[in-house]
This record gives sequence, C-alpha cells and structure tokens, in this order.
Amino acid sequence: MLIEKYTIGIGDRFGRQGVAQLAAVQLARQAGVELVPVWNKSNREHNLIGTEPADTRAAAEAAIHATGWPHSYHLDADHIGLKTLDRFLPHCDFFTIDVADFIGVTPSQEDAATIRRGLSALLGRPLPELGHPTPLDRDTLEKFLASYAAAITEAGRIYAHIATAKGADGFIAEVSTDEAQIPQSPLELFLILGGLAACGVRVQTIAPKFTGRFNKGVDYVGDVQQFSKEFEHDILAVSAAIKEFQLPASLKLSVHSGSDKFSLYDPIRRLLTQYNCGLHLKTAGTTWLEEVIGLALSGGQGLDLAKEIAISALSKIDELCAPYSTVIDIDRSLLPALEVIRSWTGREFAAALAHEPTEPSFNPHFRQLVHVSFKIAAAMGPRYLGALELARETIARCVTDNLWRRHIKPLFVG
Repeated sequence: MLIEKYTIGIGDRFGRQGVAQLAAVQLARQAGVELVPVWNKSNREHNLIGTEPADTRAAAEAAIHATGWPHSYHLDADHIGLKTLDRFLPHCDFFTIDVADFIGVTPSQEDAATIRRGLSALLGRPLPELGHPTPLDRDTLEKFLASYAAAITEAGRIYAHIATAKGADGFIAEVSTDEAQIPQSPLELFLILGGLAACGVRVQTIAPKFTGRFNKGVDYVGDVQQFSKEFEHDILAVSAAIKEFQLPASLKLSVHSGSDKFSLYDPIRRLLTQYNCGLHLKTAGTTWLEEVIGLALSGGQGLDLAKEIAISALSKIDELCAPYSTVIDIDRSLLPALEVIRSWTGREFAAALAHEPTEPSFNPHFRQLVHVSFKIAAAMGPRYLGALELARETIARCVTDNLWRRHIKPLFVG
C-alpha cells in the first residue's frame, strides 16, 4: 500500500462531519488536485470522548457511502505506541507511530549497534545539501545515536507488530517526532530515516519537529522565512534518504498540528511545486471548532449550547489544558469574561472563535481553549449530538468552507 502524493488528515471528534469534509476534498478534485482524505483520531481523543476506532471506521464508511466517493481514503491510528496499538489494528490502514517520548533515552548497546551498522557507510562523506558540508565523523554519529537510537528502535518494534497483523504491504506507516522538545535538523532527519531503514521500517511519511510554535488551532508562531529554509532542507533530506536507503518513493513530509498555519501555506505550496513532492497535512481539531461555530450561528438552543461549552471550559481550564500543555499558549487574562460570553449573539460568538485573522473580534486564546474542550461536549452525550443534527446544515457549511477556503485552496491549489 503506497500513500498518495497529497493527503489531508480530517479528524472528526464526534464522527458527524464526514460528508461535509468530503465536500471540501471534492472541491480540490474539481480544481485538479488529487487530494486524499485521511480520517485520524488519537487514542487520547478516543479515551476523552468515550469512542472506539470502530466508530471512526463506521463514520468514515457512512460518509463514503452517502456521497458515493469513488476515490481512495484512509483511517489513521494517530499517535499510537505499543501500549495503545492493538485497539486500532482491525480498523485502520494508516498508523502514525509516535516515538517522541523515546528521544534522549539511552539505547541498549545492541540497538545502537544495529543503527550504527546501517549508517556506517556515511562516515567520511560530506552532506552539503543537508547543511553539513564537512565529512560526517564518528563523534557526530555517536551523538546522534545517543539521542535517537532508542526512538528509532521503538518505531521498529511498533512497525513489526503492525506488519505481523496487517501484512507488510497492508498499511501505511508514518513516524512522528513532532512532539519532541527540540527540533530535528535536516541531517538528523536524514539519519533518522536511515536508522528506520536499518530497522526494517518502510516509512512513507515522516513528521519532524520544526522550529517555532505549532499551537492547536491558531497560526504559526515563529520566523516564517526560517521555517521556509528548514522545510526546503527537510525536503532535500527526504529525497536523499529515498535514494540512499532505498526507502519507498512515496515517502514525504507530514505537518502535524498543521491546521490554521496560514502563514506557512504559501511557502509550503511554493516548495512543493518547486520540488514536485508530496505532503500530508493534519487538520484534526479545526472541524470540532466549526461544529461549535455552526451551533452558535444556528441561534436558539444551538447558541445556548455553544455558550454552555465555553463557560464550562473557563471553569475547567486547568483540567482541559493539561493534556495539551506543550501545544497551546493561552493568556488567561485575554479570555472573555463569563458575562461577555453570555451576552454574545451567534455572530459575536462566531467572530471570536472563527479563525479569520482580519476579524477584529477574533480571540486566539479563546479559540485554543475551546479547541481542547471537546470533552465537555462528549459529557453532554445525546444532548450534544442532537444539537448537531438540528444545526446540521449550518455546521456543514462551516466545515466545508473552513477546510476548502482556509486550508485546502491556499495550500494545495493556490
């Protein structure tokens, strides 16, 4: 199974927006871009909401059936490890292997030796396209092994477990280091890919940690020009790794927490065109936010429910933010007061929450808080799901417009 050139992760917290999401992907097809949807939902999100991977599979297939979607699609077991993998195996064909927690862990001598053998042919060679014009020396390699060998080996173990269950050609493997503390250099990315090859991992997408902040649901925080240079060097690292280590030609970069990184879309699109390479973009949480926006815009009970979620989020902010502390930056002094939220009309609520950078009322701190507050909606159970059904048309317009106008069109179409 080979991953397509352009894929987009369209996570759906409550499994109700598949048709609206596919409508946005279909607009890309009509514009000449063969974009493939990948429904993704992490173990953490399943646990917070009380769902199972089988629910995600059922929701995706229902959307496929309802729309008559004739093209390929995938289901991603997002950010899994050995402890969380098995519940996803029967239902997914795309596995995001998350090994960030193993970076910096001291590897066993055996594990380090396996990767060292796989990379030893590089010693003495300059790698100028990766920002390393001097010959690769043993000290550099050993420092790399000390930092990354344990993570690479863990990815190998997880991959082997999946391959035993699904067959070597029965799934797509992504390896993620994007939640690491320190960004990987292009040279480190290249060596990680070489180490994965040495461990038998046929990786098809790699999600590195980039410089700057990739906070949930808001724009990139950092030097866009520096990111552009780094992204270009990472493209070159992937290309070199395909040739050097005989990795799949479909191997490409993946941008996690990619939703709403509007300032990066233009340089990414330019580089994808320049190098004729693919991309996987994850936009999971943005659909949940559009549900809340759609509820608010529907007025009446929908608006009341949206306000209830927001007000409850303010009272539970510590609990809600804890699992996402590394990927949100919320200034609590800039959050709206309870009485302000209660006074909002539907349009005022939507203006504060929707990511329209030119909208004076847009509040990125409020948006990040609501982004991590889906647990509140999950606790409402049938009441929340019933509200989604009542506001279905309004929410669908919001979901489709958001994915198409703000994400797919500027990044993949231009």
